[in-house]
Amino acid sequence: MLDTQSAASFAELRRILAEFPGPDLDSATRAAERETQLTKPTGALARLEEIASWLATWQGRHPAAVNHPRVAVYAGNHGIADRGVSAYPREVTQQMVLNFQAGGAAINQLCKNADADLRVYEMCLDQPTKDFTRAPALSEEEGARAMAYGMMCVEPGVDLLCVGEMGIANTTSAAAIAAALFGGTGSDWAGPGTGVQGAQLKRKAEVIDEGLALHRAKFTDGFEIMRCLGGHELAAIVGAVMAARMARVPVLLDGFASTVAACILLKSHPGALDHCLVAHCSAEPGHRRLLTEIGKKPLLDLGMRLGEGSGAALAIPIVRAAALCHAGMATFAEAGVSNKE
Repeated sequence: MLDTQSAASFAELRRILAEFPGPDLDSATRAAERETQLTKPTGALARLEEIASWLATWQGRHPAAVNHPRVAVYAGNHGIADRGVSAYPREVTQQMVLNFQAGGAAINQLCKNADADLRVYEMCLDQPTKDFTRAPALSEEEGARAMAYGMMCVEPGVDLLCVGEMGIANTTSAAAIAAALFGGTGSDWAGPGTGVQGAQLKRKAEVIDEGLALHRAKFTDGFEIMRCLGGHELAAIVGAVMAARMARVPVLLDGFASTVAACILLKSHPGALDHCLVAHCSAEPGHRRLLTEIGKKPLLDLGMRLGEGSGAALAIPIVRAAALCHAGMATFAEAGVSNKE
């Protein structure tokens, strides 16, 4: 178990990052050997075969299984919302959290469909981040505390983690982080988010550029990028992805904001997201560009842009299907079926 209290400093978080376990090669080998013996032509299940191997490799067991998936949705407020970058007011974050708790949101229905455990974490909703065009969004203490809090979702028994977010204006924050990590300007990364367009979208890109100009000296360090441009909920996702790696729990990343948050770890550890798959490609244009940058192919591409962990929850049955096919199919020998010569 991770000690989340002692993890509440960037120094301790960097130490944890340096101790990330690698792939379980024995489980990967066993999965590969079994795959060749199953009653189907080689490669006939295509991506499902890759998912089954990935699960075994990062769960560190063979056969892998998806019995207790968890969807963790982090909610936070952003000071940048006051700059008119969203179609909705900041109050909507709290209102949507109440909707989650009442079972009335899309994510509630998708978790029922996937037989997944939903946890919603409120992140200082009455204390929004600072406007990142004027000051760092978070102090180091706030950022480290949010990351440590995010780690708490990885409890014993969880065997697949989906991470999602809720936060008015967080696509502005995500676009700024993406630009800091991978280069480009606000117009390269800004998208409609909650539905902004025209002059408001142009304003969103300009606000991002203001933040980039103010904090550019900090862009050599991922945690500093998160502190300067991020949010409580995005920092918590970073912590959740870290804790999942340490506990050998594979991760499904949701849309643009969730994937950007996880990419913070790549600044210090090039293989930090090897235990993660991207569940879907968001309609947010920056997400497709981001996936090209990090070389990850989404499981789904349905034009969704809701957030809430919705795309990740929707992908759980696909991952479970991959595990069930790999573990449950008969081998040629067991079924008495002739294998190819």
